Amino acid sequence: MKKLLAVLKKAGFDSFLLMIGAMILMAYFLPQPGLVKEPVSLEEIASIGVSLIFLFYGVRLSLEKLKAGLANWKMHIVVQLTTFLFFPLIVLAARPLFMGTDFELLWLGVFFLAALPSTVSSSVVMVSIAKGNIPAAIFNASISSLIGVVVTPLWVGLFIASATGDFDVTDIFIKLVLQVLLPVIIGISLNSRFGGTAEKYKKQLKQFDQAIILTIIYTSFCKSFSEHLFDGFTALELVGLAAGMVVLFFTIFLCVGLISRLLGFSTEDRITVLFCGSKKSLVHGTVMSKVLFQQSTITGIVLLPLMLYHAFQLIAASIMAQSMARRKEE
Repeated sequence: MKKLLAVLKKAGFDSFLLMIGAMILMAYFLPQPGLVKEPVSLEEIASIGVSLIFLFYGVRLSLEKLKAGLANWKMHIVVQLTTFLFFPLIVLAARPLFMGTDFELLWLGVFFLAALPSTVSSSVVMVSIAKGNIPAAIFNASISSLIGVVVTPLWVGLFIASATGDFDVTDIFIKLVLQVLLPVIIGISLNSRFGGTAEKYKKQLKQFDQAIILTIIYTSFCKSFSEHLFDGFTALELVGLAAGMVVLFFTIFLCVGLISRLLGFSTEDRITVLFCGSKKSLVHGTVMSKVLFQQSTITGIVLLPLMLYHAFQLIAASIMAQSMARRKEE
């Protein structure tokens, strides 16, 4: 068993990815706990957890570091335009192929993925392994998370109403402010006092984040399985979705690499652009789905492309980061 785990870890799989798979299986075979409302539901626990995730994120976010990172503005613009404009436009261009078909909800899930901010921790880790510009990676990952609080709902809101029929802009905006934006602002205000403590316990905070994400994934899939929403999809179609995520990743990765070369970025900056611009945040995706698709049974389907993309980006980025590091050492 230890040898198997070691092989999986070397390939880019980690225990968290395996736990995600376990939550989906548990939701399929044991959905009842995720559907129970009394005395307290797992959904309510997850909602409180979402606010705490963003509160702790704000506590760890240093405004001084963000200000220091503004110098390399050209690279930051490329990363953020890739994350919030180029990515969604590519997926939007494919929308006519899915309109009026059984795959329209899956397209919405892919578009939701495309509109999300970049990852924070894993982007910085991959840039570090590949020997890229680490301060720039920290800046881009942090600023991407803040921009995503506003931009992601605006993008996704254009299409949620037709898919769910219950999208209320005012209601969603209020929930985002109370559940996401306000906790981040409070957290930032506490950074000078508790930032050091939050950094000290960042491993425990990461475990808390993951526990909340797993809870959201479990409850979302409990709803979707109970409504038999996946019954219309064959195994071959789901494999096709996974293949589509692979194609999407490499399309973005290659295009961003070409743009950074044309702009004459240094090797370190190119590495940062590649990893920050091609990755999407599972943390923000799962917690935002709690707000954007609240009370909706389609959340499991919407999250499926994100989870497939997340798994592949970790594996591919891990392999490529190690390859880049070896080339730099030669």
